[in-house]
Amino acid sequence: MSAPAALMLTALSLPAFAADEFYVVQDVKTKKCTVVDKKPTDTTMTVVSPSGTIYKSRTDGMKTVKVCTSN
Repeated sequence: MSAPAALMLTALSLPAFAADEFYVVQDVKTKKCTVVDKKPTDTTMTVVSPSGTIYKSRTDGMKTVKVCTSN
């Protein structure tokens, strides 16, 4: 495979890797937790997963965050 072809293949596959990142967030008003695939940028949701933790699946995130399992 030539170098330009390898670069093109890599560039096309990059967006697929980003979909494997999930964050556990909590609604500030209702305290309800959800799992999202993008880090929130507004102030209505706050990330409640441990600092720097990015989960590989939605299920993994909800099982490990105590503030969400104790409700």
